Amino acid sequence: MELRPGLPCPQSSTPQVDAEMVVGLAQSLEPLKGTEGEPLEEPLDEALVQTVALSSAGGLSPMAAMLGAVAAQEVLKAISGKFMPLDQWLYFDALDCLPEDGEPHPKPEDCAPRHCRYDGQIAVFGAGFQEKLSRQHYLLVGAGAIGCELLKGFALVGLGAGASGGVTVADMDHIERSNLSRQFLFRTQDIGRPKAEVAAEAARRLNSDLQVTPLIYPLDPTTEHIYGNNFFSRVDGVAAALDSFQARRYVAARCTHYLKPLLEAGTHGTLGHASVFMPRVTETYRAPASAIASENATYPVCTLRHFPSTVEHTVQWARDEFEGLFRLSAETINRHQQAPTSLAEPDGLKVLTLLQEVLGVLRERPQTWQDCVVWALGHWQLCFHDGIMQLLNRFPPDKVLEDGTLFWSDSKQRPQPLQFDASQDTHLLYVLAAANLYAQMHGLPGSQDQTALRELLKLLPLPVPQNLVPIFPNDLELARASAEFGPEQLKKLHKVLEVWSGSPPLKPLKFEKDNDSNFHVDFVAAAASLRAQNYGIPPANHAQSKRIVGQIIPAIVTTTAAVAGLVGLELYKVVNGPRPLSAFRHSHLHLAENCFSRWVPCAPAIQKCHHLTWTWTCWDRLKVPAGQPERTLKSLLAHLQERYGLRVKMLLHGKALLYSAGWSPEKQAQHLALRVTKLVQQVTSRMLEPGQRMLVLELSCEGEEEDTTFPPLHYEL
Repeated sequence: MELRPGLPCPQSSTPQVDAEMVVGLAQSLEPLKGTEGEPLEEPLDEALVQTVALSSAGGLSPMAAMLGAVAAQEVLKAISGKFMPLDQWLYFDALDCLPEDGEPHPKPEDCAPRHCRYDGQIAVFGAGFQEKLSRQHYLLVGAGAIGCELLKGFALVGLGAGASGGVTVADMDHIERSNLSRQFLFRTQDIGRPKAEVAAEAARRLNSDLQVTPLIYPLDPTTEHIYGNNFFSRVDGVAAALDSFQARRYVAARCTHYLKPLLEAGTHGTLGHASVFMPRVTETYRAPASAIASENATYPVCTLRHFPSTVEHTVQWARDEFEGLFRLSAETINRHQQAPTSLAEPDGLKVLTLLQEVLGVLRERPQTWQDCVVWALGHWQLCFHDGIMQLLNRFPPDKVLEDGTLFWSDSKQRPQPLQFDASQDTHLLYVLAAANLYAQMHGLPGSQDQTALRELLKLLPLPVPQNLVPIFPNDLELARASAEFGPEQLKKLHKVLEVWSGSPPLKPLKFEKDNDSNFHVDFVAAAASLRAQNYGIPPANHAQSKRIVGQIIPAIVTTTAAVAGLVGLELYKVVNGPRPLSAFRHSHLHLAENCFSRWVPCAPAIQKCHHLTWTWTCWDRLKVPAGQPERTLKSLLAHLQERYGLRVKMLLHGKALLYSAGWSPEKQAQHLALRVTKLVQQVTSRMLEPGQRMLVLELSCEGEEEDTTFPPLHYEL
């Protein structure tokens, strides 16, 4: 066998001389040995060796991203001493990206070098595939950590880099300082700019041929006039890089509606996943029920106000304090000055609480920095001493419930009042932050001199206790009592506001977590720490408070690079389609423990009703033309029964009920006689959008089984 320098020739549909040479070299190697040194009777997988040989001249950026992320994480482990290092061979392949048996292979001449940036990719998939990739038009939803990695990957593989292709980046957020550590397309000078615009500019620098368009509108129900039929008719696929399950579910629903492929990824620290959803081939996206419940979880009001038990409770309480003191009260005063009738009929307890906050702002309107310090000291005393004393008077230590158990038990931790001490850093930081925020709201200069503040506080007496908001043991009693604080408290609030109707407008403060000099996070961290001291809860430090209050999801660049690489591998299959279900992979990884799982997605479940002869999946829909003249509702229901065997019990458009079999005959007759579009406009009190070509209706039919969901009805206009 005569060897020659260089790699084997690229792909072909028949074995090449070079590939056979590599097989011969593999056969000449010593046989595999077991753990005890014994030879293993393992036959050589010649097909695998040939595949490796035929693709060895190639290079794929998604594979580089995946393996590079693993290598980078190992470097971090070596430096930090954290997590489990790799102590074995790591084998990872993406052979599923290549054609399976029976699928056409690229020809040798198609894989020959073109002396362009895509030669590594062309060597594997061919120039025809590269051209197809450049003609794609993709929507990337989200330009955060994963979104930046995906957009970089799109630029490197040439997705949408042709004259007829393109990538649209949709993200409504603006760049914050905390984004810079993991969203690598952004720089310090970009802070405050829209993420979509900056990401698009950075992507063009990576590949000047990339046709990328930024959109600063969210993809949600409020923007369906932007991301509607015309928009999705031009899109070949969607990539989602979102940080909430609610947003993922909505985007997935739009992809199902328009029959578009969806590539989706997410991370949490060193955990990551990548998924692919192909119309009529795989199942559709389903968010885990536990994750949805966790995302939608909220803290009971009474728990936050009076009975916290976790550090998250204390931080959220401090965040609510910031909103009430420095934003909502200022907005209320300004709004009343502009429109005195703006406070019409708010909730009774909200009126009382708002009255307390407004009184605190207006009764003691400051003129100097010292006035701001006096107010801040008074509020410290109110929150961490007087309020706690009132709570203990309302619910003394020996209070017993009707069932005989102590009130202060289980998750209710009995608090202890604090005594102000300017020598304690947390006490001083709270007053410093609160006074500066109060000064900002009133347009006064603040101060950062802690030494001068300590001296000033020594001269100030503690404030006199004030009348406080009533305390309720739980949210149910709070709701019942709210009705009692109605018109009388509202009149009092209006009276107070009228006294100050000529005062200058206040400056509402919008919470900003990434500016370390504005005292926003300082206030929340100090308030949360003092609250935790009241209740014997281990306090959060400044960084923890910032993470909790800013809802910062832990993200590591290695994990985001890995999942973006996995998405890129699935992108090859989606673009190179049609591919069978066996070609696609869902992936899950845990870089901390070197766990990597990939599996074939489930096929869409086939649904059937016992009395029907046809079946359907989640990707199917019932299509009915409106006709000329347009159908009435009666005609539509008759068509559904004749064509599909469906006897409709209820018909809905969104949340609007168009028809119900349980209505009176008179009401049914009124609706049945109307044209469908007129009925929809009448029930929803909304006109159809200009150029709207379809109404999506939901059905409930006789014989419907518990686990059956009928396909949506697409009523084509």
